[in-house]
Amino acid sequence: MPLNKIKIELLAPARDKECALAAIDHGADAVYMGALRYGARAAAGNSDEDIAQVVRYAHPFGVKVYVTLNTLLANEEELREARDLAWRMHAIGVDALIVQDERLRTLSSMPPIPLHASTQMDNRTAEKVQRLYNEGYEQVVLARELTIKEIADIHHQVPQMPLEVFIHGAICVSYNGRCYASEVCYGRSANRGECAQFCRMPYDLETADGEKLVSGRYLLSMRDMNRTAQLEALLDAGARSLKIEGRLKDAFYVKNVTAWYRQKLDAIFKRRKEYGAASQGRVEITFIPNPERSFNRGFTDYFINGRTADLCNIITPKSMGERVGFVKEIRRDHIVVSGTASFANGDGLCYVAGAQGRDELVGFRINRAEGNHLYPHRMPQGLKDGTVVYRNQDQQMESVLVGQTSRRFLPISWLLEETQTGFRLTARQGERTAYQDFECEHQEARTDQTASIRDVLSKLGGTIYEIIDIEIVFSGPWFIPRSRLAEWRREVLTMLEEQSIVEPQTKYSLISNNVLSDLGCPEALNISTSPLMTCRYCIRYQLGQCLKRNPNAVRGPLYLRGADGRRFFLRFDCKACQMMVELED
Repeated sequence: MPLNKIKIELLAPARDKECALAAIDHGADAVYMGALRYGARAAAGNSDEDIAQVVRYAHPFGVKVYVTLNTLLANEEELREARDLAWRMHAIGVDALIVQDERLRTLSSMPPIPLHASTQMDNRTAEKVQRLYNEGYEQVVLARELTIKEIADIHHQVPQMPLEVFIHGAICVSYNGRCYASEVCYGRSANRGECAQFCRMPYDLETADGEKLVSGRYLLSMRDMNRTAQLEALLDAGARSLKIEGRLKDAFYVKNVTAWYRQKLDAIFKRRKEYGAASQGRVEITFIPNPERSFNRGFTDYFINGRTADLCNIITPKSMGERVGFVKEIRRDHIVVSGTASFANGDGLCYVAGAQGRDELVGFRINRAEGNHLYPHRMPQGLKDGTVVYRNQDQQMESVLVGQTSRRFLPISWLLEETQTGFRLTARQGERTAYQDFECEHQEARTDQTASIRDVLSKLGGTIYEIIDIEIVFSGPWFIPRSRLAEWRREVLTMLEEQSIVEPQTKYSLISNNVLSDLGCPEALNISTSPLMTCRYCIRYQLGQCLKRNPNAVRGPLYLRGADGRRFFLRFDCKACQMMVELED
């Protein structure tokens, strides 16, 4: 890769080892996953050995492995445990830790492992990014709410800091790291990896005197992010790591979405020669990826081109999936759907039914599909001619993804040349080179052996390599038995593979506990005076009730009331264009 080429990292999520390996095989340049504790997805932890296996598989491709250590730590004991975990990750070759608690950086007893500033630090300004760079962080994950221009401004002001941005997946309604609703209301801290999904619950919107403006709607539930259309603009704005959300998603999701963005980025790289992938290897994908056929709540580009009114799906927090057509006809025991989609037995379909304001998502299962004639187990209620139909469980896609759907190959070239005492076989793969001299007699061949030699050296089945060149430099037509040449090939390949093996680091000694005594507790754990949420998203704007844009908008205070009766005050800072959610006094 030319030295002036800008390396772009496609960063994929991993719930477990299987997801991580799938992400690598489908084109990820890096994967991020949780360890057993202190990740922002408490349900997605992995053992040290599983992470070590991912590291061993990833590094030959130049793929990096990041471990999330991105929760706030409550006391000195947790700080010590997190520090010890960091040492274990360093020992097995993890490339970086994604952290939220800034006290980790200040510990003199931390290992020499790169730290990335998690989006949980609420990274929205150039001043914040500059401070993080000065403090030694080596990459920063920006807030999801930033526009293209805001990202570009940060890159322009702090060009030395690699910027990581989200491009796909679930969205938190609050600025990351500034949501305390789950902890206050349910005793489960989002900053401790235990979010109770406060924003995915239904609420009434009320005036101060209790008049209901909206009833039982999911007013804080964001659609999912999809920035396919903005990838090139993000690269030009200075984004260097493109992150897919989804550490609670399964391998089907990881395969499909990672493959989708790998193909989109590679298409950009073909046109824009100044950009290139951050890892190595040709990815061979055997299916047609489509993110609409995986879990999604409907898509939004989420502020990337400015504020819009399509950020929230107030009808449902569940997956709607792919739009597959509309109802053409309803018959006694089946429906006829108009569209180009093909259906399979067992597909799950859904649609929106009911009067406006009371509409809801309704789902049903297809027992039998005959073309576009769909026979459900029970005829769905409220379905009408012209109703748009979505598929949120795709049997055909799942059956494809359950098998091997990709392979990743590293290009390798061979050089076989004679020496005074025998032959030397050299393997070259990227920046790695391995060779071995083999002593044997030069035996003259009766016929040209080039084809036979090439055939033996080309047999790389069961490895991650593929041949791009074989060079033979002989002064005569030498004969080498095929079995002997095959042994040489295996020996040199083993030498090449050993170059990417991560050797365990020197064992460390635990530092005495008093190194932590003056670090205190993070301010974010003391939430008594903070808004429960601070959001760039605005309910008024979403519902067409912006006081700046609609002269007929409802005036006065607004409140959310949950199903349990609790009421939350909505405070609008129109100058900053922000909304705060506060528990009513």
